[in-house]
Amino acid sequence: MSAAVALCYSGASAFHGTVSAPVRQRSVVMETKAEMVELAKQLNPVVGYWDPLKLADRNFWNQGEEFTVGWIRESELKHGRIAMFGFIGYIVHENGLRSPDGIANLVSTDLSAPAVWDATPEIGKWQIILFVGLMDIWRESKVPLAGDGQTHYTKGGKIGYFPTFKMLPHPVPFDMFRPFGPCTRSEEAKAKGRIVEINNGRLAMLGLMGFVSEATIPGSVPALQGLIKPYAGEVMAPFASNVFALDAAQSVLTGF
Repeated sequence: MSAAVALCYSGASAFHGTVSAPVRQRSVVMETKAEMVELAKQLNPVVGYWDPLKLADRNFWNQGEEFTVGWIRESELKHGRIAMFGFIGYIVHENGLRSPDGIANLVSTDLSAPAVWDATPEIGKWQIILFVGLMDIWRESKVPLAGDGQTHYTKGGKIGYFPTFKMLPHPVPFDMFRPFGPCTRSEEAKAKGRIVEINNGRLAMLGLMGFVSEATIPGSVPALQGLIKPYAGEVMAPFASNVFALDAAQSVLTGF
């Protein structure tokens, strides 16, 4: 069995179904803990609602239940979406798959996936951080949301909704997530897609951490033993090898 197949079996079950696009059904917005409990039953009837840290019972920044629940749900969905990208990216890299352009060949295939980030030039890291930061600012801003007739997710807005770029004049006729216009699927299909996306995101987070665990502690995940390249860096300190490193900061401070 090839490494690709083995890696996919270890967690690819998280990816049956498609990632749903931002939707417009107001009734799916979770504004209270009670609605979160009901959603949990749809997501996993066996486990149901599970909140061991009692996060939904807290009052984040003294902003009330709607703010707290909205913040929690948006955070989970955002982490899940990124994890799905990371999960697939890890499989692609570990199997040596490369795009035909020259940029992809600048990094050695002998490196583990986390080591690729460490080897990325400083200017490349800053470009990634800047782009992601701008996208996050756009998603959090009231103006583009209002332009789409939406509100912030902590104020009853749609969880996972990303504003369009209609307010910004640009020559590209398409729009992110909806390049060919609004989604034409039925409401039932949209509802199913939202459930699939959350579950896929949760499984992707677990799968990605499984990859990282095996890379950091070889043999810790028996199903992945021998399939994941080892990594000796700091997994939980992704900026340790660049300008953000503590040693670099200390060197700067001692120079004054």
